[in-house]
Amino acid sequence: MCKIKLVVSDIDGTLVKDSSPEIYPEMIEAIRALQKKGIRFGIASGRQYASIRNMFAEVADDIIYICENGAHVVYKGENLHIKEMDKNDTRELLQELRACGPEYDYVISTADGCYLETKKPEFEAFIRDFYRNKYALTKDFLELDIPSIKIAIYQKGTIRELGETVLIPRWEKRLKACMAGEEWVDFMHSDVDKGEALRFVQEHFGITAEETMVFGDNSNDVGLMEAAGESYAVENAREEVKEKAKYSCPPYQEKGVYQVLKKRFLEE
Repeated sequence: MCKIKLVVSDIDGTLVKDSSPEIYPEMIEAIRALQKKGIRFGIASGRQYASIRNMFAEVADDIIYICENGAHVVYKGENLHIKEMDKNDTRELLQELRACGPEYDYVISTADGCYLETKKPEFEAFIRDFYRNKYALTKDFLELDIPSIKIAIYQKGTIRELGETVLIPRWEKRLKACMAGEEWVDFMHSDVDKGEALRFVQEHFGITAEETMVFGDNSNDVGLMEAAGESYAVENAREEVKEKAKYSCPPYQEKGVYQVLKKRFLEE
């Protein structure tokens, strides 16, 4: 195996249960240990920058952030990459999501936080307390004339049926549309992908694919598997991720990512 210089992991379904607000202490210790060995650590998630930073507060200044499925890349507070959605796509998609029904909610992400058009206090609390997002309420996002980088629709429990049978087939020729966990469908510019964002990071830091280790579980992690020389699907991963990954590791319930890092780097 090639010497690893970069480790990148998804969060929801890979490190922790979907929508978890906290990361377990052993993972923070592992990140610090990697840094001492000169190995960079990054997160590649559908979550926004503020949410990830809050989750990893103890090591926040040393992480590479691949946010919003790759639409936003941040390092040491600097925006390295932003990919905005077309305004017409944003308008048409929002109009459709607004008509989906009262059981659904949605979030509009920008490079400086997200916006909610919701009137549900419980959903606002969910975004604030569980995801710990930087957010603002608005009656109509389109009137703000702010570029969006991702729009995500949510249904508690699972949105997979609506996502995989209706929304993704309808939009995948115009936008990057994918499941993000069981409860979210994400929409971004068609060029956005975690794998492409990882390649950008690799080029920026002078690191090769062979020197990169990744972990993932869901369909939006397939690009990660393709962009790294050492790729792991957690046991609870979707089949398409397992097919692309070179290796498997225990599920998030057993702290599988930490187990791999501990065995590879912390017990040397």
